[in-house]
Amino acid sequence: MFAHIGALIAGFVALAFLGPLIIMVTQGNKSAFVRRHAVESLNFQLTLLIALVAGVVLSIVTLGLGLLVFIPGAIVVGIAALVLVILAGIKANNGEDYRYPFNIRMVK
Repeated sequence: MFAHIGALIAGFVALAFLGPLIIMVTQGNKSAFVRRHAVESLNFQLTLLIALVAGVVLSIVTLGLGLLVFIPGAIVVGIAALVLVILAGIKANNGEDYRYPFNIRMVK
């Protein structure tokens, strides 16, 4: 659960991937369940980071016109990410596995 919720806390300083990464490194070898959730959360946060970077690059390349799409999209993605992280935290707390629906699985 802390891997998912830790991403919310670390997200306040724009480093949301650090929470799941710390959990994976420190607790991942002790429990396969914790590792699965930490890896899933880490992959989700990295996916969001890639989307953010792509949006910023698009906005720069289009000289700001991309912001017309990026800002509303970022709001929708941010709300969806918040809901999904809370849902994943609840599932982890209940001892259930959870897979984010939109996730690039980079870390195995």
